[in-house]
This record gives sequence, structure tokens and C-alpha cells, in this order.
Amino acid sequence: MRPVVLCFSGLDPSGGAGLQADIEAIGQAGAHATVACTAITVQSSQQVLGFEPCNSELVRDQAMAVLNDLPVTAIKSGMLGTTDNIKMLTRLFANKVVKKNTPFVLDPVLVANSGGSLGDEATLVAAFEQLLPYATLITPNTHELRALSGEQDLHTGAKKLCDNGTHAVLVKTSHDFDSGDIEQYLYIAGEMVHKSVLPRLDGEFHGSGCSLASYIAGRLAMSDEIVEAVKAADTWITQTLKAADDPHPDDVQAQLIPNRFVKAES
Repeated sequence: MRPVVLCFSGLDPSGGAGLQADIEAIGQAGAHATVACTAITVQSSQQVLGFEPCNSELVRDQAMAVLNDLPVTAIKSGMLGTTDNIKMLTRLFANKVVKKNTPFVLDPVLVANSGGSLGDEATLVAAFEQLLPYATLITPNTHELRALSGEQDLHTGAKKLCDNGTHAVLVKTSHDFDSGDIEQYLYIAGEMVHKSVLPRLDGEFHGSGCSLASYIAGRLAMSDEIVEAVKAADTWITQTLKAADDPHPDDVQAQLIPNRFVKAES
């Protein structure tokens, strides 16, 4: 069958982010998405209204049902929501439940893209310290990078995370600037190996970060190298944002939903 990616993420009822974004992005990358739901959120495409995490044992049992049944070739985690869920995922790697050398893309979600806390940030950051060394690639935005590394300078922060055991870091800078092109920096083993320059498009987008991380996970499952997967994801995510759906065309401040069924250019 197609390569299988196991996703740990929350349910977004609007379909803009979370598990639906994971499923669609991974499918577009050519792989098959499986899911372990970490939380039920109450949110629209514009706002988080509520959040109920899933018990870590339930999340583990969902994951084990997949791992015992299908040939999982990559793991992706998004919003984990609680320290118990982060610790549970850490144990799956530490206890070698997940096969050695399985690519793991970690999107360290601390705050929902449409606003609202998804857990106590300091507590989540402390728990992530144990999970980060198992990550093949982490995809933080600038706020998450600074929180995880304790560094204000983006390049110093990325190098520090690599020094602390993370194999690769893709730094997304769109949150730092209101205009100009968006730069992304890919660090592997502490060295910057690739810089992406993406056009800044008009509007805000709901679910762009999880879509990007999931597409990369799908490409890693398809045996791409990290740089190759990131380049392919950059091309694809730009197209999805250009073709994004506008749920509130009369509101210029409304967040748009990426159209993840746009085919990536070869």
C-alpha cells in the first residue's frame, strides 16, 4: 500500500487545521494518513472557543491500533495539548514502540493559528524538551522557536535546538514581519543547509502550518530526503494559499482556508 503516516493532532470542526489538514496534505504528498486524535476543539475558521484534551491512554490506544496493523513509515505530531500526551508520545519512541529511524516531523503547536491557548505554555515547553531529541524535523514558527530554545535570535535558537538533540529545524518567519517575502531557514545538525524565500500573500490563513508540516511528513514517508521534502512542501503550500477559500468575503480580516487539493507543480 501507499506509505503510511501516523498523525497525532486535534480535531478542528472547521476543517481548516488539525487532523483534516493532516489527512488532506499527506494525501496530496502521495501517502496514506492515519490519525490519533489528541483533543476535541470547539473552533470556527476564525476563533478557538473551547478545548477538551483526550486522555493520554486513549491517544496511545488509537496509535497502537494503527502501529499494530499498518506499516507506518513516518510520524507527524501537531497539537498535543497536554503534558501527558507529550510524555506518552515520548515513551512510544523511548520504548522503541515506533520502529527505529522512522521519520518524525514535530510541529510544536503552543497556540492555535486562529487564537487561543491550547494549554499552559511553560508546562508544554518543559515537556517538549524530552520529545525533541526524537524528532527528525521540527517546524516551529518564531514564537515557538523562541519559547522552546529560550533564545531571541532565530539562528541561535535553531542551532541550540540542534545542539540539544533535534536533528533538523525548519524556522518559519511569517509571524515576525508584516510585509516583504517570507524567509524560512532549514538547519540540519546545527548548520543552515537551505533557505526558502516565499511570497507573502494577502490575508491570514487558517491551518497553513499544520498543512506544511504534514506535507513534509508525507514526502519523508515517500523516501524524500529532508531538503527535498521541504522544497516540495514550499512549492505546494504556496499554491494552496494562492487558491485558498474565503469563508467571509465581506470581511477583509477573515482568515482564509488553504485549498489543499491543488496539485503541486513538478
